Amino acid sequence: MNNILVIEDDKDIAFLVAMHLRDHGAEVEICHDGREGARKACSNAYDLVILDLMLPGLDGLEICRRVRALEHYVPILMLTARSTEMDRVLGLEIGADDYLSKPFSVRELVARTHAICRRMAAMNQASSVAAETLHCGALSIDAAGRSASLSGKPLELTAREFDLLWHFARHPGQVFTRCQLLDAVWGYSHEGYEHTVNSHINRLRAKIEQDSSNPRFILTVWGVGYKFASAGEAPT
Repeated sequence: MNNILVIEDDKDIAFLVAMHLRDHGAEVEICHDGREGARKACSNAYDLVILDLMLPGLDGLEICRRVRALEHYVPILMLTARSTEMDRVLGLEIGADDYLSKPFSVRELVARTHAICRRMAAMNQASSVAAETLHCGALSIDAAGRSASLSGKPLELTAREFDLLWHFARHPGQVFTRCQLLDAVWGYSHEGYEHTVNSHINRLRAKIEQDSSNPRFILTVWGVGYKFASAGEAPT
């Protein structure tokens, strides 16, 4: 049973979200104030925080920053009425795992909530049985710490960029279609979301490749999808 915190100042939306999540077996707490939401999110163990961007007292971006400063990782699904590309990118860069713009389908929110929780459970299981750190040439990826470095220099990766990199690195040489990556990393493969994969790979390449126009880690397989460089291909 997942323990979820909903930080949302619109009481009708908060009640609706909580009702549907409880119908699917989750334990849900609701908070309508940003400062109280930050206190709860940082002091209690939650499987997921559903976080509105615009809140009284303290905004969602600052709460996201504080949650990301914790030693333990708590996934965040951000909700907002602000739907510009800049707002979405800012939320993801600060550390949100996923993003929904209002108005949203409650059915989709529940599906994304389940996807995030399944993905985190799979990540935790993988990190407990796999090597603590994967080394791919000059690239090192620490699953337990959810961190990565290139030639000893830490990489500033968003939550989803890390998940995408970890998935690739665990399957070197294997080709994935965009739909397969959506299903494995995002936890859903809704038609029309393939562009999300492209944009995340472009952003990830910009951080790990010396020349993102001539990548050496994440390779394009034309007409199919992407693959991660195998041991013989990985740059040193």
